Amino acid sequence: MKDRLKKQVEFLLELDKMKNLYRQTYVLHEDRKENDAEHSWHLAILAFLLAEYSNEKIDITHVMKMVLLHDVVEIDAGDTYCYDNEGYKSKAEREEKAAQRIFGLLPDDQRKEFYDLWREFEDSETPDARFAAMLDRIQPLLLNYTKGGISWQEHGIHKQQVLSRNIDYFSESDELAELIKSVIDDAAEKGWLKT
Repeated sequence: MKDRLKKQVEFLLELDKMKNLYRQTYVLHEDRKENDAEHSWHLAILAFLLAEYSNEKIDITHVMKMVLLHDVVEIDAGDTYCYDNEGYKSKAEREEKAAQRIFGLLPDDQRKEFYDLWREFEDSETPDARFAAMLDRIQPLLLNYTKGGISWQEHGIHKQQVLSRNIDYFSESDELAELIKSVIDDAAEKGWLKT
């Protein structure tokens, strides 16, 4: 096997570990939490499905690549729950170290491309990255809401925490921002979020 293909296969097999990294969000039709692989796939579908709602012109293929790669670092760094303030203190350092190792498995050109996509998502400065980040917030929000706010209730999450996590991305899509606001308001009215 050529060295390039060997490295690509090694990376592919490493990514299989994402199937065993469980998040705090539950899947809808079973009593279990979703894994990182399911989450990333679901985001890629959302990007394709909801691209028309972006307030700015976006490159949908670029967005889909970003969301497919954005949680690869959790193979080493673990999933940091979005409301875990203590975990966020070391998140950037843990994830950067993981990115160097995991993307370092690839041939140099792909290592740079994949790392740059991940870094762009993390920096959240381009329209593509900001739209991708908004989707990364919408997907668990919708699953959690549809499942009766189960994860919010388990962790005692307040309405303001959910608003604060999402508000920076409201400018990316008027329609999706309205959806997020209505879901948060309704969840609070139903008592699924503390007020």
